[in-house]
Amino acid sequence: MDSRCSVVVHEHNHDISPTKSRLIRGNRRLNLQAKRTLDINDQASVRLNKTFRSLVGHVGGFENLDFVECDTRNYIGQQRRVFGKEGDGQILMQHFSTMRELNNYFYYEIDTNAENRIINVFWVDARSKAASMDFGDVVSFDTTYLTNKYDMPFIPFVGVKHHRQSILLGCGLLSSEDT
Repeated sequence: MDSRCSVVVHEHNHDISPTKSRLIRGNRRLNLQAKRTLDINDQASVRLNKTFRSLVGHVGGFENLDFVECDTRNYIGQQRRVFGKEGDGQILMQHFSTMRELNNYFYYEIDTNAENRIINVFWVDARSKAASMDFGDVVSFDTTYLTNKYDMPFIPFVGVKHHRQSILLGCGLLSSEDT
């Protein structure tokens, strides 16, 4: 199938409205005040649609916002997935350090963002590390398995033994599935 453009029909185009250019994805921005309001209301368990409506009312209507409701949902989802709130990140790092002290073959990798919050975690114990040498030819992983309270999917890396049995080769938590 040829994907090149061969015909342009100008009658199907619409004039660009300067008032609606704010809705183009590249022009949409959550300002600091909106982010702060979203964070505070999320911590207070205020429903997101109510928070969005309050933001609309505060600025005097939808046409005065530089973002849409989907942007607020994406922002809150991203904030909830940031691993490291409530001290859990520190506890995880301490646990992994302890595991490493008990066994030199325990391996972990932790990615952090600009605020030094944990966003991705990968770990493998000694037994799984050894198994990956023997059974790591084919590895599968499923990002839809489970999520934790941060909505981070748990990713088991699974191989297949010579007797067609599954074997765990490693684990991970990801803040987004595009990682």
